[in-house]
Amino acid sequence: MSSSPAMDRLVASLKRLPGIGEKSASRLAYFLLSAPEDVSRELSESIARLQRDTVVCETCFTLSDRTPCSICAHPDRDTTIVCVVEEPADMAAIERSGGFKGLYHVLGGALSPIDGMGPETLRVSELTARVAKDGVKEIILATNPTAEGDATAYYLADRLRGATARVTRIAYGMPLGGDLEYADHVTVSRAIENRRALGD
Repeated sequence: MSSSPAMDRLVASLKRLPGIGEKSASRLAYFLLSAPEDVSRELSESIARLQRDTVVCETCFTLSDRTPCSICAHPDRDTTIVCVVEEPADMAAIERSGGFKGLYHVLGGALSPIDGMGPETLRVSELTARVAKDGVKEIILATNPTAEGDATAYYLADRLRGATARVTRIAYGMPLGGDLEYADHVTVSRAIENRRALGD
């Protein structure tokens, strides 16, 4: 730790960010300390605006500056296909691939009892209601290829059994244990293209 309480507080705050350890937090803190004042002010204002100007889309539950979001409101999207993802960052990764033209449903996480994430904490009932009333023909389960993501996909497939929509799972073009957020766009695009029905 530094000799400055203000610096210690900033380092501690930065360490809460995903992927930021003690060394990275210290480097960022010293950069901000030595940067022109307008850089720090702009960062602070951007964070404040992010909190103030971001809403949850009432249709797909992603984070956006409006509701419905620009994807849900786009007239050219295929409303018969819904891609189910864990987090908004996963949705953004699929969008970057350019290979998907349907709609999305953001669960808000994955099943993980040890972390207190049960079915009731995810947007599962919203998904089943949406499938029942919106004329959805295919549901792509694009949860991450992790133990939690797979458990979530199989749980959703079971909950959606009997629905008129076809249920598919993204293919393992994704590396096991990886996150959609950090995959390159070609890998994500191939995973979407090579999806398969669960149980095949």
